[in-house]
Amino acid sequence: MTFTLPDTAATTDPAAPLLDADFYAFQHQLSEPEQRALSGIRHFLDTEVRPFADDHWERAESPRHLVPRIAELGLFGNAFPETAQFPNSAVFRGWVALEISRADPSTATFIGVHSGLAMTAIAVGGSAEQKAEWLPRLAAGELVAAFGLTEPGHGSDTARGLETTAERRRRDDGEDEWVLNGSKRWIGNGAFADLVVIWARDVADDQVKGFLVRTPTPGFHASKIERKQSLRAVENADIELSGVVVPERDRLQEIHSFRDVAIVLRLTRADVAWQGLGVAVGAYEAALAYAKSRVQFGKPIASFQLVQQKLANALANITACIALCMRVSQMQDEGLQADHHSAMAKAFVTARMRETVALCREIVGGNGIQLDHGVARYFADAEAVYTFEGTFDMNSLIVGRAITGIAAFV
Repeated sequence: MTFTLPDTAATTDPAAPLLDADFYAFQHQLSEPEQRALSGIRHFLDTEVRPFADDHWERAESPRHLVPRIAELGLFGNAFPETAQFPNSAVFRGWVALEISRADPSTATFIGVHSGLAMTAIAVGGSAEQKAEWLPRLAAGELVAAFGLTEPGHGSDTARGLETTAERRRRDDGEDEWVLNGSKRWIGNGAFADLVVIWARDVADDQVKGFLVRTPTPGFHASKIERKQSLRAVENADIELSGVVVPERDRLQEIHSFRDVAIVLRLTRADVAWQGLGVAVGAYEAALAYAKSRVQFGKPIASFQLVQQKLANALANITACIALCMRVSQMQDEGLQADHHSAMAKAFVTARMRETVALCREIVGGNGIQLDHGVARYFADAEAVYTFEGTFDMNSLIVGRAITGIAAFV
């Protein structure tokens, strides 16, 4: 697979910001090849994703037809040397996450689960053989993956409260296998995934371990969660595991406890901060376009002082969040990133995102609750992004633990 820039990207001026909301031109810190690649990705998103996002959102259906194109463009697996097609830096990947979420937060979540969570779990916790077997296939979009950690009774306290069990047993042929029993909830992509990374507690040593579960396996059952009002085009699932047998070769060999799981979450939590930033940018762009075109009292509402104040506040939020996201990704590239750095980014950015989409919803007025005017989808989707990958409260307490040396949540 080779990524080819569209003709429109070839004429992009690298001296100009690709993103109008990048008020302080942070993108000038990207190299020219990175800016050109980002321009090509934006072209794909604006022409093949954004025009159909509202329709999929309203029908609550994941745009699965995009999987081959997403894979062809290299948007799966760019974090891993085995499958990367773009510059392999956390900063560049962050800008890509922003752009995808700016076009459609549901598509960003689909990619984030498949590539960010599931593939990262294999890259961090898999053996060399497991990486070679699974990462290329997942990057090529041959299979869709999901990440099964959250349970019906355990979200924030998963580290201590995980109830799904894994019991090791010896087969007649002398090989080991595991029997999984339990339940998972809110599993993104889970309704149609081919492979799910399931986290379960070993009944022998009480440690959390990871397992690669092929969804046709007997005893595995996934049911789509209905009646959602946020990220509707993400097909989350309830998963039941009843005597699911997994061979030892499909246990993630380098995962020995929840500390190893936390490494995956640390890496992906910063990506969610970028995703939240993309939601804010998408809402801001829609509100700005609306304000320029909507005429009241004989002139565009963009000429009114209170509307300009809301736009200025929204842009200030976005600018501060870009700075925070840039730095946490730079720290990841420098090997300096810790859990509390990712936690602060996720908490702060998604709080400012929530505030920004509310400002944008106010600008669009009564039309702000209708999909046709651009803001409503971001306004609704922001609620899910605000909550997943650690709630605001839990991420704040992770930062508080780093500040004080005292854990307030155990």
